[in-house]
Amino acid sequence: MTHILAIDQGTTSSRAILFDASLKVRAIAQEEFPQHYPASGWVEHDPADLWSTVAGTARAAIEKAGIRATDIAAIGITNQRETTLIWDRTTGEPIHRAIVWQDRRTADTCAALKAAGHEPMITARTGLLLDPYFSGTKIKWLLDNVPGARDRARKGELAFGTVDTFLIWKLTGGRVHATDATNAARTLIYNIATGDWDAEICALLDIPMSLLPEVKDCAADFGATRPDLFGREIPILGVAGDQQAATVGQACFAPGMMKSTYGTGCFALLNTGADMVPSQNRLLTTIAYRLDGKTTYALEGSIFIAGAVVQWLRDGLKIIREARETHPLADAADPAQDVVLVPAFTGLGAPYWRPDCRGAVFGLTRNSGPAELARAALESVGYQTRDLLEAMRSDWGAAAEGILRVDGGMTASDWAMQFLSDILGAPVDRPVVTETTALGAAYLAGLKAGICPAPDEFQKTWALERRFTPTMDATTRDAKYARWGRAVAATMTV
Repeated sequence: MTHILAIDQGTTSSRAILFDASLKVRAIAQEEFPQHYPASGWVEHDPADLWSTVAGTARAAIEKAGIRATDIAAIGITNQRETTLIWDRTTGEPIHRAIVWQDRRTADTCAALKAAGHEPMITARTGLLLDPYFSGTKIKWLLDNVPGARDRARKGELAFGTVDTFLIWKLTGGRVHATDATNAARTLIYNIATGDWDAEICALLDIPMSLLPEVKDCAADFGATRPDLFGREIPILGVAGDQQAATVGQACFAPGMMKSTYGTGCFALLNTGADMVPSQNRLLTTIAYRLDGKTTYALEGSIFIAGAVVQWLRDGLKIIREARETHPLADAADPAQDVVLVPAFTGLGAPYWRPDCRGAVFGLTRNSGPAELARAALESVGYQTRDLLEAMRSDWGAAAEGILRVDGGMTASDWAMQFLSDILGAPVDRPVVTETTALGAAYLAGLKAGICPAPDEFQKTWALERRFTPTMDATTRDAKYARWGRAVAATMTV
C-alpha cells in the first residue's frame, strides 16, 4: 500500500488526487457542481452534489492511476471551510442545503451580537470576529429557521458538521462524527486556547452541544471507508481545512513563514508557532495545524473574491470564455487608464470585515473596455493581498519572512504573480507542486500511516518552480496602492 488518496472538496468543484509514496501526483479527477443563490447575498450547496462529486472523482482518480484500492494506504481530506451542514443522525439526510462560507444571511445576527458587546469575548476565545463568514451563526440560522430543528437537536437526533465532517460521516457510513482542530477553529464556537467546544458561546447562540463532532489532530484516525465504496475499507488518516492544508503542503512549518492560496478566494497565513498572536488589525488568530496534541497557531487574512473575479469576467460579463484569456487581455489594456475594481461581491473580508459592502469600479472612461476590466480584476487580487500582508507584518513584527509562497489555480497566471510581486515589493515563490492543498492533506494522511517523513524532513522536499521579483518602481507602486485605498474607502461609504 504505497499510495495516498487526497480528497479536495472545494467551493466550486470536488477533486481527487492520487499521490504515490514520494508524494508525486499519479492521477487527478475533478468535477464542478452547481452554486445556488436563493436570495441576494445567500449562497448554498446541495449536500448531494458535494457527496456525489467526491465519491465520483475518488473512483475516477483510482481508475485513471490504474491501481486498486488495496494499493491505497490512506485517505486525506481537505475542504472548503466554514460551510455548514446539519443532518439526521439516523438517515444521514441533511435538513437543509449547505450554507456556504460566502453566505451573508446572518449579517444582522452578527451585528446584534456586536451591539450587545459579545465580540471581545468571542474573539479572545476563538480568534475570530463576529462575521457571517463563520459557521456559528449559520448553525443558529438553521436551528431557527428549519421547523423543529432545535428541538430535534436537543434530543440528539441531529448532527452538525463542516464539509469534512459530513464527508467523514458519508465515507464511514455514519460510524464516525468527527472533525479536526483546523476546521473546528473556524466555527466561532471552538476555544482555540483550551482545545474544546465553548459551552458559553454555544449557549449564547442557543446551539445544543449534542450537535457537535469530536475534535481530533490533523493526522489522526478518522475511521475507515465503507467497503462497498472502493472495494475495501481504506483508513481516513488526515484532515485539514483547505488553507491549513495548503500551509502544510507549502512546508510553512517555521514561525514567520507565509503562504497565500488563490482559489475562489484568497487566504494568507503566517505561522506564529506556539504563540496565539492577537491581531490589532482585524486579522484572525487561528490554528495552523495540530500534530501529536501540539497546536501551532497562525495569523490569517481572508479575501472573499480572488479567482472568483475571473469567473465573473467569464460568467457575468462574458468578456472571456476561459480564464487563461485574462492574461493577454490585461497585457493589451491602455496603460494611461487607471481603472480600479473593488470585487466586494459578497462583502469585504480582512482587514475591513464589511459584509454590507458590494463591488464597485472606479476610473472608467469612454474608452474603457474588456482589457481594462481584465487588468483591474487581476490587480485587485494583488491589492487585497498587500492589505493582508501589511496587517500581518504590523501584528507579527519584523520576524515575518519577506518571501511569500503562493499556490492555487490563479498562480498559473504569470501576469498576476508578477503584479503581486510588484505591488508587494517582495519576492513571490511559486513551487513546482502547486496542488499544495491536496498535497498537505495527503502528507498528513501519509504521516499518520507511517509512509511520509516528519515535518523537518518533508520541508526539505519543497521545490521552487519560479521566483517573481519586483520590477515596478517604488513611486508607481505607492501611487497605485494609494489609489486602491481611496477606492476601498469610497466603496465602504456607499
